[in-house]
Amino acid sequence: MNKLILSVFFALMTLIIHPVATAADLEVNTPAIAAIKGSMQGRHAQLAPHYASGAVGLTRDGLVAVRDANAVPLAQRQGVNALVAAENKDRNALYKEIAIANQHPEWESDIRNTFAQKWVEKAQRGWWYQGAGGWAQK
Repeated sequence: MNKLILSVFFALMTLIIHPVATAADLEVNTPAIAAIKGSMQGRHAQLAPHYASGAVGLTRDGLVAVRDANAVPLAQRQGVNALVAAENKDRNALYKEIAIANQHPEWESDIRNTFAQKWVEKAQRGWWYQGAGGWAQK
């Protein structure tokens, strides 16, 4: 009986602490969101080899980072840094626009955290991500 009570308690606490997970429409679409997604999709083909090589990884805050600069030839590093910066600019804008489209700008950090988890779930095997203990390979 105690296990049941604890299970219900933790389920209720999850809903209270993380209302965004159940309330936000993460699939909402506005012209601004569509433009950001299009930009990100166009860049993905350029980033994919760097995810695969381990040079670039997914951060715990829903962004991307150069994880291992040595995995990128010196002549290409500036380009990879520019790709990462552009991707992070779009990701930050995406989280903000989704929160605004849901009429709850204060949800931005929760939306970011939700997306951070989704990016890792959807990552291909071998890609790197930041977990609680640092970088890990999927």
